[in-house]
Amino acid sequence: MESIDQTWELRLYIAGKTPKSVTALNNLKKYCEEHLQGKYQIEVIDLLVQPQLAEGDQIFAVPTLVRKVPVPIRKIIGDLSNEEKVLVGLNIVPLNKI
Repeated sequence: MESIDQTWELRLYIAGKTPKSVTALNNLKKYCEEHLQGKYQIEVIDLLVQPQLAEGDQIFAVPTLVRKVPVPIRKIIGDLSNEEKVLVGLNIVPLNKI
């Protein structure tokens, strides 16, 4: 089980300001504020600007969310519109369930 006090390091890979990319970022911010208040960092990487960074996390589709910390690394592909799938995928325990 992840430490509650740990800062979550999340990296969102996008390709420009497409509707899917904007939706993914907005959804991610909303979930983080609801469930990880003050305990997260979001790094947004635009692969149109920095395409070489896709290789490091083996990104094959965008948008892709990568949870760097806590380990293990987890990935979710898509616009993150399914909150339950995102929380389960990232192994976030909703605050209202604690």
